[in-house]
Amino acid sequence: MKRIKIFLLFNMIVAISFTSFAQNQTFDVVSYTLPKGWQELKNEAGIQLSITDKKNASYAIVVITKSTASAASATENFNNDWLKLVKGTVQVNAEPIMQQPTNENGWEIISGGANYTDAANTGMATLLTATNSGQTASVVLMTNTKQYQNELLAFIQSLKLSKAVKTSANNQVITNNTGGSSIVGLWCDNHLEISGYFNGYPQYTAGYFRREYLFKEDGTYTFRLKNWSTLLKEILFASESGTYTVYGNQITISPNKGRGDWWSKKDNNTKLWGNKLNTSDYKLEKANYTFEIKYYSGTNNYGLILNPKKNTERDGTYNQNGFSYTRSRTGESIIDNPPGFKN
Repeated sequence: MKRIKIFLLFNMIVAISFTSFAQNQTFDVVSYTLPKGWQELKNEAGIQLSITDKKNASYAIVVITKSTASAASATENFNNDWLKLVKGTVQVNAEPIMQQPTNENGWEIISGGANYTDAANTGMATLLTATNSGQTASVVLMTNTKQYQNELLAFIQSLKLSKAVKTSANNQVITNNTGGSSIVGLWCDNHLEISGYFNGYPQYTAGYFRREYLFKEDGTYTFRLKNWSTLLKEILFASESGTYTVYGNQITISPNKGRGDWWSKKDNNTKLWGNKLNTSDYKLEKANYTFEIKYYSGTNNYGLILNPKKNTERDGTYNQNGFSYTRSRTGESIIDNPPGFKN
């Protein structure tokens, strides 16, 4: 970001002195120099730097967002953040004036700015968005005065991005070594159906609800589910495939094909298939998750916890602990395919 020429904040570039600036700091993938006398406020989503002159009702604000997983293009990420971070905060008077994209450490950087009004104040807002394969982060600058132009310009020149994570041939970030384990592999969830409880113990039926992810090294995945419930006359089977990207503890799952079908039961046997009846209302759904890979010493195995913070079509009804999957030791699926099924 430091090589971007900033004509967006002001009409001219002025000489900058760095003597009043503190030591360089790092937040997530962005390093910066905090201007002397500015306040700093951190939270889970990002960091805000600000200074205010109450006497003149003037201010300057910088927001650095925490990097998130994204499969979108650099232009799409800029447009999305412009709507959310700028237009969602102040009234923008025009479309942003754009600068030529630049590249730094494997990131594509897009910047643009426009005038805004905020109650009785008028000012200038500038957005810088950095994108690599599977990840995006942004910096927003807002000010209603030229009073802090030296600090803002020096701050922008101090910005640096960490080197982008290496990706595979198809630009998918495919591994995460949290807990000493990679996300690549087969992950399964097998919930047994219960009819109720007796003396505090669950009363299991023959039914089950199974889901599994197969994350491949080439950045593609398959997902399948099978619901065999004693409470229903039919079996639900669904399958989808697509691509995924991982950065840090974020994963984006992007399906490109798939469907769900209802099948009849045969002899009420949980291992037998009847006939295909009709198509279900299963829908393909792109979703972002935070994830964690945990090692369980009791089972000597790893668990994958996916947390979309909402219900998803593929995972089911959300709970605050997320959706849990267990790594398959053998690599063998727990779901049998219906007759004639092809991936």
